Amino acid sequence: MNINDFILDEIKALTLKSTVKKAQKVYAKLPITHIPIVENGRLLGCFPESDIQTIQDENQELREYSYLLAQFHAREKDTLLDLIVLFADNDCNVIPVLNQEMTYIGYYELSDILDAFADSPFLHNESETLIVSKNKSDYSMSQIAQIVEASGGKLLGLYISSQDNTHDTVQVTLKVITEDINEIIQTFRRYDYQIITQHQDDFYLEELKDRASYLRKYLDM
Repeated sequence: MNINDFILDEIKALTLKSTVKKAQKVYAKLPITHIPIVENGRLLGCFPESDIQTIQDENQELREYSYLLAQFHAREKDTLLDLIVLFADNDCNVIPVLNQEMTYIGYYELSDILDAFADSPFLHNESETLIVSKNKSDYSMSQIAQIVEASGGKLLGLYISSQDNTHDTVQVTLKVITEDINEIIQTFRRYDYQIITQHQDDFYLEELKDRASYLRKYLDM
């Protein structure tokens, strides 16, 4: 998949000479959060829909409100994960795209990027989601991969999904193909990883352990 195939140019960028009324008409027709503002091929910024709708003098040019321009953009070389972070950080559903010469070439829409991510093998393949936690100084990505593969699993991908600076720990989310998730779970525990996700097979094993422990206490009475 080439992420650049999702670059669009259906919504024409406005200029600072465009009127507030013209921008409001664009927003009235399309459910977008920002409109790119371009002059001579150069991106000046994006006008947020929330700000445009508060301007009462619709005949004013946008240059009168240039201080409202939001500054964010993507590059042609950005990856799928880069784009998802950009969308989240800027609370938008449209991101302008610049090429290597910093020239405006179009935009990405959030729905297209999310669809592309959902269709990736990381999410689309049948797999188990496992979240483990450990002290920042003790965990390693290579060890996590080794644990999964040594336990008969296949690692599709992993990422740091949470970080607790108070307790100096991290949570790592894994997507794993396996016929026995419990074997992987128990191996992680032997390496002092805490299992955050809940798994039915693990519940059953832990229940058996509790019963066995109770039985030993009973017999020792």
